[in-house]
Amino acid sequence: MDTPASRPASLHTHTDSALDSGLIDHALGDDQRLSRWMGWRLRLLVVAALLGCVALVMTARWLAAQPHLPADWRVGAQGEIELVHTDDAALKPLEGRALVGLLNDNGQVAIVDGLALQRSPRWITNDAQRERHLDQHQQVAAVMGGSAVRVFFIGGRQVELALQPRGLTRLGMMFWVLSALSLTLYLVAMVVLLAKPSMRNLLYAVASLCQAGSLAFMAVESTLQLGLPLGFLRWDLPLRLAFDLLTAAALVHAAYPAQQPPAGGRRIAWAGWGIALLLAVLCAGGSLRGAWWWAQGGVLLLGLVALGLLSWWYRREPHPFAVVMRRFGVMAISTWALLSIAIAAGHRLPSVQQQMANIGPAIWYVFFASLLLLVPFLSKSQQVMREFSLLAAVSTIATSLDLLFVAVFSLGQFASVTLALFLSLGIYSGARQWILNQLLGSNVLTTERMFEKLYRMAREVETHPERASDMLMQLLRELFEPMEAVVVEKSTRSARVAGDGSTLVVPVPQLPGVGDGLPCSVVLRFAHRGRRLFTSEDARLAERILEQLRRAIAFDKAVEQGRSEERLRLAQDLHDDIGARLLTLMYKAQSPEMEEYVRHTLQDLKTLTRGLAAPNHPLSHAAAEWKADLTQRLTAAHIELGWNLTFDRDISLTVVQWSALTRVMRELVSNAIAHAKARRVDIEFHLLQDGLELTITDNGIGRTPQAWAHGLGLGGVRKRVKQLGGEVEWKEAGAVGIRCRVTIRQLTERH
Repeated sequence: MDTPASRPASLHTHTDSALDSGLIDHALGDDQRLSRWMGWRLRLLVVAALLGCVALVMTARWLAAQPHLPADWRVGAQGEIELVHTDDAALKPLEGRALVGLLNDNGQVAIVDGLALQRSPRWITNDAQRERHLDQHQQVAAVMGGSAVRVFFIGGRQVELALQPRGLTRLGMMFWVLSALSLTLYLVAMVVLLAKPSMRNLLYAVASLCQAGSLAFMAVESTLQLGLPLGFLRWDLPLRLAFDLLTAAALVHAAYPAQQPPAGGRRIAWAGWGIALLLAVLCAGGSLRGAWWWAQGGVLLLGLVALGLLSWWYRREPHPFAVVMRRFGVMAISTWALLSIAIAAGHRLPSVQQQMANIGPAIWYVFFASLLLLVPFLSKSQQVMREFSLLAAVSTIATSLDLLFVAVFSLGQFASVTLALFLSLGIYSGARQWILNQLLGSNVLTTERMFEKLYRMAREVETHPERASDMLMQLLRELFEPMEAVVVEKSTRSARVAGDGSTLVVPVPQLPGVGDGLPCSVVLRFAHRGRRLFTSEDARLAERILEQLRRAIAFDKAVEQGRSEERLRLAQDLHDDIGARLLTLMYKAQSPEMEEYVRHTLQDLKTLTRGLAAPNHPLSHAAAEWKADLTQRLTAAHIELGWNLTFDRDISLTVVQWSALTRVMRELVSNAIAHAKARRVDIEFHLLQDGLELTITDNGIGRTPQAWAHGLGLGGVRKRVKQLGGEVEWKEAGAVGIRCRVTIRQLTERH
């Protein structure tokens, strides 16, 4: 990228801090990114998608072949298993009774209680309970391996049932929902990694694949009410622990800036991996007592370290991605801590613990998966995904609060659910808009101010097309409040977001009829002073601004063309009609005085029609006409004219400006002739840097201008000067005469 000193004079650059040229080139080169997908990456993505689909189909077929008892169970108040509902005629009379155990035709027995309905050992807080849970599931799995099973209930009742495969139709809606979410997260991770292979994208893929694995395990667990397959049990606990710990380690590694890492940042990142792997191995191998607490604490610790690194990153460079990730991290860690506390507090209530361990983690993982899915699309402004994430977070909070109220305050189930929902919805309704504003920000310009600025910009661009990039940048800076902004000599087809939402590229439009400058673009970075990301909505807003600018210029040109045509028609009518009548009247005048008067009137009419017909008037030409006209008027009245005109450049006056100044000077000179009875009139006209000062002084008999009654003449002078944005003032000029001073602070070429 060129330095500002080496740029052409036609290109103006504005920036708060130096922009890295590589970042700009990368942002402007994104138009060709899709071509990369035409090679091995697209083929690899197709293979990965097929593998994911095959894995889902094989898992569904494996679950469909598992033996199934046609009954629904629940944990009773004392921790026993109760039969809730069944379609089997033999079991129907036993609904509501407690299950004691199972016996198969091979003589294998399984004695069970409420732990057999706990789907995963991952969320059992007590080591002894976890071991008993695994033992019961192993017993149930061994019993379910036969062709028939005898079911024993309290009171000595028993029923013999033939085991049948579950079938695909009985897998349940939850299995397909969780499997679809797992597959989606897996595919998004592969797309992100293959689209732009980098360390940070690799870390995102690791975290996403781990969470996709957790969702897949929960999908399998949701289909099984009584007992888990032996092969599934061997991998459930170690893999689920490893997934959570490795996800936290990946987020720590991704939380520090790779370009300017803090001192010891790499050591912190690799230490996070070491802690995660060590805890995963020790917990899975049973070497740590209180493994659940170690796993939960390890994830919480690594999450806090990631938040600390993100805070350091944001203080070092206010990158919006860092602050958005920090907000996501605060939400995730807070809900993780609340869920852990709730499950730990509910260990004394078996029925609540089982329900919480089955439902609470599922809601949290869905919430965290939605956050991971949202991260690559933050700049795309996926409103549905944002709302889904917020609702999932609120559901996690509501479920955790429900358990806390039951376990800690001994509230009834209905009262705890009602209070938890009330508090959660209150938090959601109060914090929703604030959270969305913090994530996405809001535009600071009102609609009225936007239209006003667009109209002014359109008028200014017509006059000074070389300043289009400057004015567009000024408008975008006020709209988005970026930390950095620059105009570069590269063009893009349309406004778009780049750099993971940190950059917005807006093309400077090649506007019709206002000059053909070099193709360039405005590059903005770090919206709202680094507090939020740019989104696709911002890009669409920038596109609408460009479109409205084009329309405003086209509308203004059409209006000006209509005015010119109407003025030309009026000038032609005046010349052909009134001019011809005055010429006839002059030849038929009864006296020399009348002939001279008509001749002057005809000359004034010619000046007027010539002014109406011309689209603009160079100041030098207008000054010559003014001097000639006023000299003729004053000479006929035997009055001396003093003329002093200076200007720093020869600007082009519009018809409105020319007409107003002409009539002001004529009216003031006419007053000096008719009322002041002056012998001399001095006119001074000075234009310096668009500031005009016009002074007309006479040596007549007029005094005390404050007492004058302003009729049509003086009132017309005030009106025309005000029309030009100026002021007029009359004062006594020394011992005799009146001085009228007209001041216009800015007389631009287009008023």
